[in-house]
Amino acid sequence: MPQGPTPPRDPQEAPGDEKESSAVAVGLAAHLVNGQRDVLVVEDDPEINELVGAYARLAGFHYRAALDGATALAEVRRLPPTVIVLDLMLPDFDGFEICRRIKGELGRSDIPVIILTALDNKACRREGLECGAAEYLTKPFDPDQLIDTISRYG
Repeated sequence: MPQGPTPPRDPQEAPGDEKESSAVAVGLAAHLVNGQRDVLVVEDDPEINELVGAYARLAGFHYRAALDGATALAEVRRLPPTVIVLDLMLPDFDGFEICRRIKGELGRSDIPVIILTALDNKACRREGLECGAAEYLTKPFDPDQLIDTISRYG
């Protein structure tokens, strides 16, 4: 799989300034795949999953797919991603439950979860944010907004 572009440097970091705290370096290392930030896309429709993954690659991320909640949880345990894009309507668990498990029983409150769903109502938005999601986006989605959101949290 081709590597994406190198992520831009922090604008506050001076060229040649390679200082990082060990905690930041260790935390970042846990979220890299082959030296690249990665996105786990949890979406049961394979075509939408791949489409979201293509936008993640455009943003410079490695893309991993999960077509159901059980696979998503197994992937988070195996290799925690930099960011998760999560659908709410999955064949085995709903996305709210997946988000709660990631944040709670897996103890991964450090992984931003971006909910991407067709459910667009106040109750679902509220529950999404209450279960620990960083963002709540709806389908159909604006590709630029999705890329910007993934980039902001990755």
